[in-house]
Amino acid sequence: MKMLDMAALLIGIIGCLNWGLIGIANFNLVNFIFGGIPFLEMIIYLVVGLSGIYLFSFFSKIQ
Repeated sequence: MKMLDMAALLIGIIGCLNWGLIGIANFNLVNFIFGGIPFLEMIIYLVVGLSGIYLFSFFSKIQ
């Protein structure tokens, strides 16, 4: 796998775990870690979103 693929997958997994924590325990890990710095929190969400969009390209690789 390319390094970009691995990074996107790792960021996507972290994003999924954060959403799982929100759904199960109403606990936002990103907000807990970066809550004092709203701009940094927004950047984290943006990177997770961009990784998710990039991961859509994996569907064309599945046969």
